[in-house]
Amino acid sequence: MTRRFLFLTTGSRADGNTELLARRAAEQLPEGVGQRWIHLADHPLPDFEDVRHDGARERGEDPNAGLLLDATLAATDLVIASPLYWYSLSAHAKRYLDHWSAWLRVPGADFRATMAGRTLWGVTALAHEETEVAEPLIGTLNNSAAYMRMRFGGVLLGNGSRPGDVLADTDALARAKTFFAQDAPLARFPYEK
Repeated sequence: MTRRFLFLTTGSRADGNTELLARRAAEQLPEGVGQRWIHLADHPLPDFEDVRHDGARERGEDPNAGLLLDATLAATDLVIASPLYWYSLSAHAKRYLDHWSAWLRVPGADFRATMAGRTLWGVTALAHEETEVAEPLIGTLNNSAAYMRMRFGGVLLGNGSRPGDVLADTDALARAKTFFAQDAPLARFPYEK
């Protein structure tokens, strides 16, 4: 199967440090690997409403949700490029993941079965030297992948606060060169043996 990457940039501004780092990693993908970039701020999702007990959602209920569902289902590799905001994902990224709950119930989407075996990746820029502060973000992505029976490629971390700072993080730029080349294992919940 030909790989098709979906890059979801989820920061509050375009071309932020996280997106710059994700683009550097994407530059290393082999020719012929599909790439689609969507800035979630340009396709805002409504707040998630849990209607599990009220009936199934229809695919076309919200045009942005329909666009993102279709783009997600078409991807073999999903990259969530989220800055570290208050030690976790951006609001756009979290709202996107919240909508996965609705997509599990979209008639004909077979969302969980379709996503099983595909790969979830993360990219983030943070303004801390101590990368441990990104553990909640990493845990959210890993556990989301584990629930969906996806592979998890990990999170490419870079350091940067002011616009463009991440381009001075030579360690992150070096990791970006091989980040998507690694074999991603099936995601596991931390408590699984």
